Amino acid sequence: MIDLSVHQLALNFGGVRAVDGVTFSLHEGEIHGLIGPNGAGKTTTFNCVTGFYRPTGGTIRFREREITHLRPDQIARLGIARTFQNVQLFRSMSALDNILVAKHSQMRTGILAEALALRLVRRQERMARGEAEELMEFLGLMGIQRQTAGNLPLGSQKRLELGRALALEPKLLLLDEPASGLNTSETQVLAQLLLKIRDRFKLTVLLVEHDMGLMMNISDTITVLNFGRKIAEGTPRDVQNDPEVVKAYLGENSGAERR
Repeated sequence: MIDLSVHQLALNFGGVRAVDGVTFSLHEGEIHGLIGPNGAGKTTTFNCVTGFYRPTGGTIRFREREITHLRPDQIARLGIARTFQNVQLFRSMSALDNILVAKHSQMRTGILAEALALRLVRRQERMARGEAEELMEFLGLMGIQRQTAGNLPLGSQKRLELGRALALEPKLLLLDEPASGLNTSETQVLAQLLLKIRDRFKLTVLLVEHDMGLMMNISDTITVLNFGRKIAEGTPRDVQNDPEVVKAYLGENSGAERR
């Protein structure tokens, strides 16, 4: 089953063709890597899929439903969650409360019931707290649940942001450079955690990452972009040996990611 289908995706910023006819698909349960040199269009493609940018052309479908022009909140409600390259937590709130914010968004009680503090609301609150604590334990965060999120080390913040995304109970998880800023040891731990997350929660994962070791170790399929175009796709071994991919990386110039 295909969870996500991106077909001939295009996006212009003024006279710049940031994404130019990109096509790829994610099959259910796979980890699909999206890589390329700086300026390749990875983040732009990512933001189109999650509704932060509106494509100039092409289509995006999630489980046969077109989502090309939906808002980010509409896309999230369909079962797509994401993390950000720069961690975006509620920094003044506790780690546990960051997870509970996401859990509360899943609660189905009405405004009147909440106002009256009915039994259903209390039961759902207990369930949400229990599920949040279970999720934090799975992510190795139980010792810090009462600590302020903004005071946590970067590695813990990234795991917490993962937890908040998982609390939304997604079917598709999009991760934007989850290893950014981590050291080698932390990246190795993250790689194993992402595999465990995929298997435990039965998720499909789209991963944008500069750490090639991480990408090659955990990705089932990799799509390679360069200057907004797809230049290769296949298994990690396939793309590592692709002449166009080698040329793109060897010829990479420093610069900012396309926006």
